[in-house]
Amino acid sequence: MEAELAKPSRTRVQIDLAPQSYERLKRLKEVTEASSYTDVLKDALRVYEYLVESADRGDRLSVTDEAGRTTDLRLFS
Repeated sequence: MEAELAKPSRTRVQIDLAPQSYERLKRLKEVTEASSYTDVLKDALRVYEYLVESADRGDRLSVTDEAGRTTDLRLFS
């Protein structure tokens, strides 16, 4: 009975990706030397969550290149 009340420590999610998206996922796994696709997706979710929360606060995101030029990025409409 106790096992029935225990919550699972993980939830399995199955996703279907277009070939181009899968290639992006594979490339990111290689470039970041992540140990799994799950690690890549967890990191991506953290970044996406941060960006969404920042946008909700009205924050602006900008990128500065090597030459010192700053460009504001517009990620969400």
